[in-house]
Amino acid sequence: MEYCRFYYCASLILSISGLVFPVMVGSIGINYGQIANNLPAPDNVVPLVKSIGATKVKLYDADPRVLKAFANTGVEFIVGLGNEYLSKMRDPEKAQAWVKTNVQAYLPATKITCITIGNEVLTFNDTGLTDNLIPAMQNIHTALVNLGLDKQVSVTTAHSLAILEVSYPPSAGSFRKDLVGCITPILNFHAKTNSPFLINAYPFFAYKSNPKQISLDFVLFQPNQGIVDSKSNFHYDNMLFAQIDAVHSALASLGYSKLPVHISETGWPSKGDADEVGATLENAKKYNGNLLKIICQRKGTPMRPNTDFNIYVFALFNENMKPGPASERNYGLFKPDGTPAYSLGISGTDAVSANTTTTTGAPAPPSPDSSSTGYLSISAAVKVSPCLLCGAFTFDVFVVVSCT
Repeated sequence: MEYCRFYYCASLILSISGLVFPVMVGSIGINYGQIANNLPAPDNVVPLVKSIGATKVKLYDADPRVLKAFANTGVEFIVGLGNEYLSKMRDPEKAQAWVKTNVQAYLPATKITCITIGNEVLTFNDTGLTDNLIPAMQNIHTALVNLGLDKQVSVTTAHSLAILEVSYPPSAGSFRKDLVGCITPILNFHAKTNSPFLINAYPFFAYKSNPKQISLDFVLFQPNQGIVDSKSNFHYDNMLFAQIDAVHSALASLGYSKLPVHISETGWPSKGDADEVGATLENAKKYNGNLLKIICQRKGTPMRPNTDFNIYVFALFNENMKPGPASERNYGLFKPDGTPAYSLGISGTDAVSANTTTTTGAPAPPSPDSSSTGYLSISAAVKVSPCLLCGAFTFDVFVVVSCT
């Protein structure tokens, strides 16, 4: 009975969404995290994802339950291979076995288009992880080539903005000198395999660190005077675009100006602890709602005005088992029962309640051949950049937005 009600309500959301905000339909993607013990079964998540017009989903693992549930839906998937698996992937045979089990086995029914190898590896200050990253990326790519899948599945890794040494003004963006030796081989890999460079960017933490000096309107995409880059003379009316262009400048400084930059993580919590300034439902609504609208206007950054975005915002659900401050458990667009955490102003989802069949107890463990969830905390390793304006921070999480 619960199962039937869920599908009925999700279908109603889909109908309303198309009528109220048709431009958004087919353009939104979602990051599907599962650090919770009260989430719907994956089969029940399919209609919820479709109800908001999502076309892309990112996982931090290769959960077989999810990949099977979304078979023949047309939804594109990014699957992840956790940091703890990097050393094993130095073995070409293990890399090929992983690809066969976690990617090839679900194609073409489930549309897997990308594999992320590790997350924010370079800013963990772990030599072992860093040394294993490129070999793992290369071996996974070679496995895709051997299996004839390299043209449809790309390989990449996500970085924290803390890899930047200079982030303001955007035109002066540059990578940390101590990381250039590690980053350059990664950039070579991207250039050779035509894969994107992924960056995690969170204006929320920049504002939280210094709310007296940073304009809330500037980080929430609200009307404001903005800033002017004195070197390029470009005008920025929001922090995220300044962050993105700082990355573009850093890439150009090493000779990789043509590499596509995708924002693999960004978002805003709807609730936080007393000392988490700005973590409110209203601010989350403004940040994510305004972001989705801007992306679907195909409005690029000042430095790349004609470039369509691939931005991933966290997250599909609030996740009640994530450790750390309250904000960690309140990044979701939806509550575990399928009701919206707040209205984004882009569809009728805020008017509909969806009862769900939940998964009880702890999250189901991954299969022996799958990656783990790959992330537990988005603020545990926060590193504040010297430039508060552009906010170089370390994190993990994910909603995918793309208007292709």
